Amino acid sequence: MKSVVITGASTGIGWATAKLLLERGFRVFGSVRKQADADRLRSEFGSNFTPLVFDVTDEPAVLAAAREVREALGGERLAGLVNNAGIAVAGPVLGLSADEFRRQMDVNVIGPIIVTQAFAPLLGADATLKGSPGRIVMISSVAGKNGNPLTSAYCASKHAIEGFSESLRRELMLFGIDVVVVAPGPVKTPIWSKGQEAADLSRYQNSPYLPALQKVTAYMQHLEAIGLPAETIAERVHDALTLPNPKVRYHIAPDRMRYLLAAVLPKRVMDRIIAGRLGLMPPKA
Repeated sequence: MKSVVITGASTGIGWATAKLLLERGFRVFGSVRKQADADRLRSEFGSNFTPLVFDVTDEPAVLAAAREVREALGGERLAGLVNNAGIAVAGPVLGLSADEFRRQMDVNVIGPIIVTQAFAPLLGADATLKGSPGRIVMISSVAGKNGNPLTSAYCASKHAIEGFSESLRRELMLFGIDVVVVAPGPVKTPIWSKGQEAADLSRYQNSPYLPALQKVTAYMQHLEAIGLPAETIAERVHDALTLPNPKVRYHIAPDRMRYLLAAVLPKRVMDRIIAGRLGLMPPKA
């Protein structure tokens, strides 16, 4: 039985991926931050699911989980690691604190680095283990290739993941470990609503960005309602883990024309379109 570690398995893409892989015969180790979620998932998923309780930014806890997985595998290698855990911090660059940017980067960038370093030996970097080398799937975003106003911290974190994944893929060729990026557009997950709960728009009551922030908040709620099912992303993760020759990057977006236009139109044109929609154009003299 092939074994996979998934971070952020309590909801959304992580939960859907764990469910799909279990249905297709995998053994899944899924990370959560709360013991209550660990108990719930163990009950929901059954004996082939093992919860790992850690925050991806807590290096000692991650290393302890890697030791737990190593012991459970009994000398076999992991078939895959899915770096999925993440948060979304919204707000204008001029309004966010350095600590808010650090939190975004700690979870979305440093976290996957910590997890990758901890589990890479089990994927094939440790030559003493038995089995074929595994694969790493990085959950990025369409935001990893563009930048949207008022979500700069999140976009920056996903740009970082794209560059990290490209470099890592080439480094890990030494061990036969592949790295595949899965980059979805809007997905029906609670990531943005969680971010909105944490963000207090009242702090921007006197900010020139308030009207745009209100529009972005409403738009995010709309996207969360119409976004891709998390199960669609889980299918691509399964492909990334199992196809003989997977792509290096899977771009999954429901509105392909929108992203095609963004790729084709000059940046200055896109700047004016986006700024116009959000009310970010300078006032006319």
